Amino acid sequence: MKSTNLKRSIALIMGVLLVLVAVLPAFSAGEARVFVEYRPGTRGAVQSALQGAGAEFHYNFERLGSFVVSVPEKALDGLRHNPNIVSIEIDPVRELVRNTTAPVAESVLPEQVVPYGVDMVQARDIWDANYDLKVDKKAPTGAGRTVCIIDTGFYSEHEDFAGIDVKGGTSQVDDNWARDGYGHGTHVAGTIVAQNNDYGVVGVTPGTASLYIVKIFDDAGAWVSKAHASDLIEAAYLCGDNGANVISMSLSGTNKSGKEEQAFDDLYYNYGILHVAAASNEGIEEYHYPASYDSVISVAALDSSMTVADFSQFNDQVELAAPGVAVLSTVPFLPNSYVQVDDVKYTALGMEFAPMGEVSGELVDGGYCLAADPAADWTGKVVLCSRGEVSFAEKVTKVMANGGAAAVIYNNASGIFSGTLGAEGDWIVAVTISQEDGLFLVGSKLGSLATVANNPVIWPASGYEAWNGTSMATPHVSAVAALIWSWDTSLTNVQIREAMDATAYDLGDPGRDVYYGFGLVQAYDAWEYLGGGKPGKK
Repeated sequence: MKSTNLKRSIALIMGVLLVLVAVLPAFSAGEARVFVEYRPGTRGAVQSALQGAGAEFHYNFERLGSFVVSVPEKALDGLRHNPNIVSIEIDPVRELVRNTTAPVAESVLPEQVVPYGVDMVQARDIWDANYDLKVDKKAPTGAGRTVCIIDTGFYSEHEDFAGIDVKGGTSQVDDNWARDGYGHGTHVAGTIVAQNNDYGVVGVTPGTASLYIVKIFDDAGAWVSKAHASDLIEAAYLCGDNGANVISMSLSGTNKSGKEEQAFDDLYYNYGILHVAAASNEGIEEYHYPASYDSVISVAALDSSMTVADFSQFNDQVELAAPGVAVLSTVPFLPNSYVQVDDVKYTALGMEFAPMGEVSGELVDGGYCLAADPAADWTGKVVLCSRGEVSFAEKVTKVMANGGAAAVIYNNASGIFSGTLGAEGDWIVAVTISQEDGLFLVGSKLGSLATVANNPVIWPASGYEAWNGTSMATPHVSAVAALIWSWDTSLTNVQIREAMDATAYDLGDPGRDVYYGFGLVQAYDAWEYLGGGKPGKK
């Protein structure tokens, strides 16, 4: 009997330890940023305990009964034994999910272009049935619905946002939500709401839905800028408190947060808000968050042929798919880098972490720039490298090993692209150019004097680029939700979600699958499902 009781006691202790491990993952040495949930009526006592432990306070979420603090790791054991503390949970990182190999289109468009995604999701079948780029009378347009974008901010002076109904909350990084020093939020916004005019692009809703902007990422960019789940919770509640109907989140993180899930459930079921988030860009099965919470629509990325992108996350939480490859939209800058040969300038983009500057030298062909070749004397020369086979950093390293003064990497598919060297280092000037320009230079201009200029972009300015990512797919779904919801604002978020799921264009395996979810979101079919549309003719 004693042996049995002892075994039961050991099992109970092990069970408790497993629960603690699940709630309290390993913290980095020194300090941990955590949610601390307190028992009802004990907020003041727990606040005093945290102050005594040397905590730095970030948020007090009364709706979640929790503080968010950074606290010395050595203080955690004592806090865990505080009878007024229910749980302690890590506050995980959240990041932007723009793909790092995004192709780029012309920065200045001579006339308005309809991005392929607008028609692929059937947006104009609702508001421009004859495709004459005029909004049909009495057609639903997204007006009366508010999409909240949680991102890098919003360039309010962009030419394609003139007259847009937009408001914003207090920025969590620089107190100016109407400033976007990186461009990710502005790109997302253009897909949703770019104006129907004579220039630039047009959004899924043609300048008609309202926006609410909350900025949680700074200007460092998709490979550096980070926030936390607590920042996202604060932003989401700010959206809810300011009348958002849809929250659009082109961001993700690998670690689940119980408090974050609780917040999104609250906003979904009690506030009636529809949440849409990027599935993420690692091209693996792993869940990312917030997309993989049940109260959030997880969005996969497709190319123009309706094929899932190789970078798009796949798992059983993927719910809908939308255009996410070479999506043309608004950005708050114009590129200012180039490769000049015989007085002709070819548009270039500086590689991330490459130094700014201007270098001239004889233009030579380095092939794929795979390995240092003792026979190749590239000293002081500008080396053309074809994209492919190895990383950009490896290519530039090989150019440097052979004495090259600058590396110019041209695309292996149509268009230009942006890329990264991965980390700061003692790099040479390195830029990217389009496949078309690269092949022309290799075929006609080898031996000529080339000047490579890596200059800062012109910012702020009204520009346009085509980017890749589940980040770019997400606003298509957010905008479709606003578009069909504007037809009848008495509908609930659950009804809008059910309509989009039920009418998605089935792709991949029959029925819902891990790559496409229910399929490509279809605005007109969802609208008709809700009772608003009649079979139309283009």
